[in-house]
Amino acid sequence: MDSNEGFSNHVNEKSHNEENSNKRSALWGAVAAFSFFGKADDERDEAQKAEDEIILLLKKAKLSMMRDELEAANVFLHQAIRLAHQTHNTQAIIYTYSLMANLAFVQGQLTNAEKLFKAAMSFMLSGGTPQDHNAVIEMSLKLASIYASQNKNELAEHGFQFCTESLEAKIEKHKDLSLEELSDEERKDTRLLLGLCLDARARYLAVTHRLTEATGDYRRALQICSEEQGETHPQTLVLMSDLATILDLQGKHDEALSHVKKAMQLGKEAGHPDQHVLLGNMAGILMHQGQFEEASRLYHEALALAQAIGDGEAAEQIQQGLKELASRRDAQADGKPGGGTECPTEGQAASD
Repeated sequence: MDSNEGFSNHVNEKSHNEENSNKRSALWGAVAAFSFFGKADDERDEAQKAEDEIILLLKKAKLSMMRDELEAANVFLHQAIRLAHQTHNTQAIIYTYSLMANLAFVQGQLTNAEKLFKAAMSFMLSGGTPQDHNAVIEMSLKLASIYASQNKNELAEHGFQFCTESLEAKIEKHKDLSLEELSDEERKDTRLLLGLCLDARARYLAVTHRLTEATGDYRRALQICSEEQGETHPQTLVLMSDLATILDLQGKHDEALSHVKKAMQLGKEAGHPDQHVLLGNMAGILMHQGQFEEASRLYHEALALAQAIGDGEAAEQIQQGLKELASRRDAQADGKPGGGTECPTEGQAASD
């Protein structure tokens, strides 16, 4: 365990005990607090006071984030980073920058998030953290996703490639290590991070109409998630559904329907929180197969579920699906072939 992990967990432990929060936070987990052995008592006391104040500010920031009070969280984080710099607390600087970067990322402040992720990574790497450390790769993945959102395709692809190749090489090295040298938890975390990278790259490839490549990444991500988390894990079901969507876009409707049916059934049995999304995806695939009545039934069921839980974004997508379904029905009634908007093949999409 490195010192960055120790600081992260010290914040998390205090936050859990004092606020009784069971939400996951921070990029790393660990157990120990700081020690300042070798310093005079007064220096240790001052350093501990400053660290305690930083931890309190970070705890307040995370609580504000959980309450969706993002401006308040931002204020606490800026106070924490200022104090961390003043006291030259490198671990606190790294941890606080990572929280600030993630906050900016979810707020859509991508340029600011990019700068903050780079700052956190710079402190980590200059402190001796290896480039293939999972925390470094996770930040690199966020940067690649930022570049993808900004249509900086060369930077995005380089970032995705760095993440996947680094993790693949790391996993290969892990095969030669014993349980004493590497825990099962670390093996699992590294594989799941690779799955996350493949999922992110697949979504990027799908947006850029490289559907065959996206399909390969989705298949690998699904295999990893299924092996490590189980078939009924929410992320496994999302990946099944996403793979089905990509297959459907390539005209592979039967295989797509097989995957989405399985996802929907498993999701129903497991009480998946996004069952409405799975239903909507299945409705779309059925629509592309010309099964309009069943597609309509599933769309309306999905819409009711989305509205019941207040998922406005999903409800809007489902309503768009219903509009396309109505268009296809009208076209069929008029005797027009195809009926509405056709799913593009990869060649068609790439030439658009």
